Amino acid sequence: MNIRKHLFVITFAACCLSTQAQSFVRGADVSWCTEMEADGKKFYDANGTETELMQLLRLSGLNAVRLRVWVNPEKAYGAWSDKADVLAKARRAKAQGLDVMIDFHYSDFFADPGQQTKPQAWAGMTMAQLKQAVGDHTTDVLQALKAEGIEPRWVQVGNETRPGMIFNEGKIDWSKSGEAAWSGYVSLSNAGYEAVKAVLPGAQVIVHIDRGPEDNAWFFRDFKQYGGKFDMIGLSHYPDYTNWATDNTNTAKRVKSLYSQFAVPVMIVETGYDAWDENRAYSVMKDFFDKTEGITGCAGIFYWEPEVYGSWRPAYYKTLGWNAYNKGAFTTQGRPSKALLPFDGGTDGIDTPVSDPKLSACFDLQGRPVDQPKRHSVYIQDHRKMTAIY
Repeated sequence: MNIRKHLFVITFAACCLSTQAQSFVRGADVSWCTEMEADGKKFYDANGTETELMQLLRLSGLNAVRLRVWVNPEKAYGAWSDKADVLAKARRAKAQGLDVMIDFHYSDFFADPGQQTKPQAWAGMTMAQLKQAVGDHTTDVLQALKAEGIEPRWVQVGNETRPGMIFNEGKIDWSKSGEAAWSGYVSLSNAGYEAVKAVLPGAQVIVHIDRGPEDNAWFFRDFKQYGGKFDMIGLSHYPDYTNWATDNTNTAKRVKSLYSQFAVPVMIVETGYDAWDENRAYSVMKDFFDKTEGITGCAGIFYWEPEVYGSWRPAYYKTLGWNAYNKGAFTTQGRPSKALLPFDGGTDGIDTPVSDPKLSACFDLQGRPVDQPKRHSVYIQDHRKMTAIY
């Protein structure tokens, strides 16, 4: 895409508002990528040229990645999505100028509505010890990232936590009522929230649940009423194969309603659609973008594991007798499919330096001199004015 440079000077306050308004996130959870690469899978651009995945995402117009973190997956699954693996992927994302979301599962394997299994290393802990473990684990991963200059914009404390997390202590107990039902989950979730804020005060903490098309206001209303803390709502949205248009419409309505009720942004942190017909998948994703991108309070959309293609599946899936994931957004040739086209926000060139003598005295937002200003960035030119480059 050819990007024409425009230079304009605006006040600090107006610039901040404009930047926020235009920062719709178009991301992808690519947590499997290192495991796929270790299995010999490669990724290619539209011309068939082998391309590093994070670079390929950027060139495809995406601007963020989401990376899950398991506590100790090595004993069963293998050394993937642990701290070291997350660091390796986050470095690659940073090198391409991609923003990062960290998704803590607080488990040794997938945490979702059907399983919120306590990590083996945390077995037998009291509630106080579990809160400490959540805080320590969260702090450890985030400090490791921060030490390398990687500061995630968003952090999920738990994954699809509709039933709670870290069972049984953090399970929402529907045999009880009111605060008693929620206390364990709220306590553990807040331990994660506080740990995030201690390391990354500016990060937005997400509480994430599934079933985006449904009316989920009750969940966040009760969670907040009984002391739960969050800066952003995260939803999973996997449209029905046949009734996808209705599901897209309903999720868009829920996003608008949740923002109105809770005054926090709403992010679609997971979405995907059947990969076998990329034209149909394109139609579904485009329709979803058309219905959500203009909603005030909708922060963005992340595709879940688009890089999966062919019949690839994790080795551990074979042990469990599970089939391969069927909602990838790459072709069988390892190239981005049409399903990813709606995610193209024109961010290719995000790292491209801009040469202009008028920009010789630029400073970043921390006041540090910038020798080579880059596109899609905001800079201070003097004490009164800021410059945005597009």
